[in-house]
Amino acid sequence: MANLRRALLFTIPRILNSTNRTSIATSALPSHNLYRPLAGTVSRFISSNEAVNIDLSNEESKRRLFNRLIYRSKQRGYLELDLVLGKWVEEHIQSMDENGIKSLVNVLDLENPDLWKWLTGQEQPPDAINTNPVFSAVREKVMNNLDKHASPETRAVPGKPWVRGWDDIKRARDAPIAGNQ
Repeated sequence: MANLRRALLFTIPRILNSTNRTSIATSALPSHNLYRPLAGTVSRFISSNEAVNIDLSNEESKRRLFNRLIYRSKQRGYLELDLVLGKWVEEHIQSMDENGIKSLVNVLDLENPDLWKWLTGQEQPPDAINTNPVFSAVREKVMNNLDKHASPETRAVPGKPWVRGWDDIKRARDAPIAGNQ
């Protein structure tokens, strides 16, 4: 706690003083240039095909790449996607070539809510995503599981969001007809 307090006491005034000196000199510049250093610090956490080194030449680099992609697919922070993507990637990553791995990275870079809605058929995915072979295979698996294990009455019409909740009975005069909204 003392280290945090010391860091705050010494670095914040220094940052404020440096911005006061540079604000006069940079006032003529567009405002988006002032935030450029922040964008560079965040961009290293965002992956893209260029950032992922796909080296399948030896077993050690292959193992590291596969472990990293399995981890990314299982630890997305969205439980449903963690389970679906993690299991699918574990089952199929050993048989993927370089193009398959690039397709997988493209799928892993998608936002969780959008990816879930596209996989479950709640929304129609863009054409660029729909033509991705990994996305198509995962979507086929999800839709087959939904057809096998969930009756169509419990799912929303394609293009409509699912109603989430257990209280599907209207209980009061002003309560919603379905769901826990």
